[in-house]
Amino acid sequence: MLKEIRFDHRTLQLPIIQGGMGVGVSLSSLAGHVMKEGAMGVISAAHPGYRRPDFRKDSIAANCAAIHEECARARAISEGNGLLGINIMVASTDYDTYVRAAIDAGVDAIISGAGLPLHLPKLTKDSDVLLAPIVSSARAAHLILRTWDKHYQTCPDFIVVEGSEAGGHLGFSREELEEGRCQPLDAIVREVLGLLAPYEERYQKKIRVFAAGGIFDGNDIARMLRLGADGVQMATRFIATYECDAADSFKQAVLQCTKEDIRLIKSPAGLPGRALNTRFIRRVEGQTICMNDCLRCMKPCNPSHTPYCISEALITSVSRDAQDGVVFVGANAWRIDSLLHVSQLLTQLKEEANASLKEN
Repeated sequence: MLKEIRFDHRTLQLPIIQGGMGVGVSLSSLAGHVMKEGAMGVISAAHPGYRRPDFRKDSIAANCAAIHEECARARAISEGNGLLGINIMVASTDYDTYVRAAIDAGVDAIISGAGLPLHLPKLTKDSDVLLAPIVSSARAAHLILRTWDKHYQTCPDFIVVEGSEAGGHLGFSREELEEGRCQPLDAIVREVLGLLAPYEERYQKKIRVFAAGGIFDGNDIARMLRLGADGVQMATRFIATYECDAADSFKQAVLQCTKEDIRLIKSPAGLPGRALNTRFIRRVEGQTICMNDCLRCMKPCNPSHTPYCISEALITSVSRDAQDGVVFVGANAWRIDSLLHVSQLLTQLKEEANASLKEN
């Protein structure tokens, strides 16, 4: 049976994290309804303020204000259940600012990927927020564990281990992905689990592990739990819910996609990504689009030679027409065939996982 997870004075009733999806895919509506069912809802810190009137004038201030607003709304929707997380990309130019805003907004957990959050404990030392790096290899996990131990005398509260079938920005090279040379998620989970004992003993706490990337149904959840993971993180399945914050055209693009529609793209963020082969992606392939109003939001992105603005492409897809922007999805998005309420999806996943665990 699926078991609750304890983090000191916090409890996660259902061991499922809804992955943070930006821009604007996972905000207060999705996160709040996931929390309401006892799981961890996650707000994306990738331009949550894109709808605010002051966004173009001062995107940082707009995003910080939106973090507070979205967190408050999610809490209200949750009715006191679940935990609230925020996903903040290390590659964000204003990473430190958004971490502090998230702490001020009262999140339970900060989940951080798209780079290694090596100095995250420095930013959070006076808070009790849960810290969770996202890693795609045991090597990355080991570096974070050693760095946090040596410089900050702490360790993660949980680690999200993300495999190569995830959507969005990926922690693997384009060559590894195209040639099928990525280490399987099962193997990465086992290796990361093998690193934890010395740090758990030193800091007298359990470091939880959540498996992510290609987790589609309850059978996948059960498989990860049998490997030793404490839970899973899932993102793409939550796009196809009524409560998801994205526009209907975005959800329909996912519902109607085929396996052949899902491809790897080169992101201006400096990482390969997995997304739908939209009209926009086909149009910009091999081209460079002149940027007149750069938000300067991603460290690796240079507006003078970027292929396109990833932020504008994500804003367009989520708010207007999915075909005119970027739609990040996981490798199994083609298997989604219906729109569900969050409560229905989580009930289904829980029943499937419990049945699979009982059989084994």
